Amino acid sequence: MDTLYGKNKEEHPEPIKAEVQGHLPTWLQGILLRNGPGMHTIGDSKYNHWFDGMALLHSFTFKNGEVYYRSKYLRSDTYNCNIEANRIVVSEFGTMAYPDPCKNIFAKAFSYLSHTIPEFTDNCLINIMKTGDDFYATGETNFIRKINPHTLETLEKVDYNKYVAVNLATSHPHYDSAGNVLNMGTSIVEKGRTKYLLFKIPSSVPEKEKKKSCFKHLEVVCSIPSRSLLHPSYYHSFGITENYIIFIEQPFRLDIVKMATAYIRDNSLYDMFYLKNLDKDFEENVKFTSIPTCKRFVVPLQYDKDAAVDSNLVTLPSTATAVREKDGSIYCQPEILCEGIELPRINYDYNGKKYKYVYATEVQWSPVPTKIAKFNTQTKEMLHWGQDDCWPSEPVFVPRPDAKEEDDGVVLTCVVKTDPKDPPFLLVLDAKTFTELGRATVNVEMHMDLHGMFIPQQAMKTETE
Repeated sequence: MDTLYGKNKEEHPEPIKAEVQGHLPTWLQGILLRNGPGMHTIGDSKYNHWFDGMALLHSFTFKNGEVYYRSKYLRSDTYNCNIEANRIVVSEFGTMAYPDPCKNIFAKAFSYLSHTIPEFTDNCLINIMKTGDDFYATGETNFIRKINPHTLETLEKVDYNKYVAVNLATSHPHYDSAGNVLNMGTSIVEKGRTKYLLFKIPSSVPEKEKKKSCFKHLEVVCSIPSRSLLHPSYYHSFGITENYIIFIEQPFRLDIVKMATAYIRDNSLYDMFYLKNLDKDFEENVKFTSIPTCKRFVVPLQYDKDAAVDSNLVTLPSTATAVREKDGSIYCQPEILCEGIELPRINYDYNGKKYKYVYATEVQWSPVPTKIAKFNTQTKEMLHWGQDDCWPSEPVFVPRPDAKEEDDGVVLTCVVKTDPKDPPFLLVLDAKTFTELGRATVNVEMHMDLHGMFIPQQAMKTETE
């Protein structure tokens, strides 16, 4: 597994033409842009955790039936300082570093606490976010980095904290129908208490303020107080419907004091991705403590206040229950939709609405995907794609232009092979049938990535703009 996870990957900043097999749809024009860790050793120092590696952007550009690949490390301040020092000097998710010689990372003190924690990294290795006409690499700190989706060049650094009082923010924002970005962040000990903030970044600014950043028009939609001052909940994402934002304050919590030595630690899920475990006999050392399960809760926002104690308040056709307790609270139990899927995606045009199909990686004994799947939430039918010694990434649905049906389009996934001598490829599946339409093979050593997006050609500025 070291070839998949621990080995540094070479960047390829100039486009490489892929070998296309099969037939790609003529309407598939644009860029699949992905993000993930690609460098885990710097000089004699090595990161402890897979999630710590330096962000390596890569892309597949579809143009008139041809596909071009390129990859480039995000030139974050963290990357530049590490390379200059030839060692890890900025702390990450699971790796504590000594003070950075080219900037004082211990300069940022949080009020109301007797200790000082490091300034967070800008190694934005998790996802890609669209804001207006611009694209940003994102992580889970208050920093994001603007990038050029054509060349993968790193542009300016944005600090959320200059516009809204958050120290952490999710890497999975949502977008409303107008293209505005909705995201959540944690404000640590701000004005004496820790809270969660929902904020909105507008998709555009008034004409007379075109030269100003859209972040200057960022607004806080609401705030939710944390139930614990020094132990706010860790959350990776949140939900959205047409009328509501759904936030879950999970029992998995951050320890603000321990953040001085590493952001998150002591949890079996994240332990599986420590490189010391990934470097060993994978099947023996990295196993699920529980299989991931897709669940659906039904929350009765309106119900009969005189309903009997122990009565089920769910009226929808679902096996989920919402039982009224003696004290007036409502205890919800979910419907189990399926087991063994991770990294779920949908046709985002249906986000916040009733949808039928989920596209996800399929996992069995470990969190490493062996297949991808299409799951029908209504019939519980599941279609699969998988091949021996293939490790697919998060599947991305791309709708056909003017599509009338939810699954009219293609599914894209980057596939890495076990043997580094076998070249990786981008797989294109028909989203309806889940059969292979074609693949684009590139003779490079590709990294296992995390998340990303497809950018249609008409949604991008030209390369010279």
